Amino acid sequence: MKWLSFLRRDWSFAIVLAVLVFFVLTIFIPGLLAPYSPYEQHPKEALQPPSGRYWLGTDQFGRDILSRLIYGGRVALLVGIGSVALATLVGVPLGLISGYYGGPVDAVIMRIQDALLAFPAVLLALLIIASFGASAVNVVLTIAIVFVPRFARLVRGSVLALKEREFVEASRAIGATDHRILSRVILPNTVAPITVQVTLGIAVAILIESGLSYLGLGIQPPTASWGNMLQHAHAYLYQAPWFVIATGTIIFAAVLVFNLAGDRLREIVDPRLRKL
Repeated sequence: MKWLSFLRRDWSFAIVLAVLVFFVLTIFIPGLLAPYSPYEQHPKEALQPPSGRYWLGTDQFGRDILSRLIYGGRVALLVGIGSVALATLVGVPLGLISGYYGGPVDAVIMRIQDALLAFPAVLLALLIIASFGASAVNVVLTIAIVFVPRFARLVRGSVLALKEREFVEASRAIGATDHRILSRVILPNTVAPITVQVTLGIAVAILIESGLSYLGLGIQPPTASWGNMLQHAHAYLYQAPWFVIATGTIIFAAVLVFNLAGDRLREIVDPRLRKL
């Protein structure tokens, strides 16, 4: 009931949450949301404009654009969530260890992260994909590598601020081990910023995956991906503008929604930014 009351007061966040729920549903039940199979071709109906039968029109092979966008959303979200989850599993422990122990351990870990951060995210992703080949697994691993330094530095900063606090000193005084302090005392106090970073990271991961697929280095056809759909739509920009508009709009909407969700979560978890 508390959450329902909160959503009624904050209608903009309620809209964002509803769109997020829709995107999540595309992961589990795309077949119920899509009117057609994403691979079903109707050559005689290629590049048809939006109509009652094809709400967003058809592509160059007569495939329903709406169905392919829904299945492409499944790919984008799975890649985004999978890569950010992997980056979290690697980056968070590195940040905890680096911030807590400091000294040479901190120097080694952070210099590696600085080296990764020296490359622009998209350029680093292109280098890794070009080296290991284009596949869904490689895309997930590539984006995870891009995000590890961001999580490591975020958590390290939080640990540096927390490790001298009274409750941490009290844990040391009663003989708690370093592992227990890190996992039971410090880590729970870093969950809020990590959650915000995860939400914002998924938005960037979707953009990176779409960019790689657009360049032919990400998800490969015939699998539906927003990036490779946009690549194909570009060739028919003047002949079938609805193809480009529909694909570009869904990428824009997904990134916008995850960014808005991340900003709103930051306001909720940070008392200094809280409006309520």
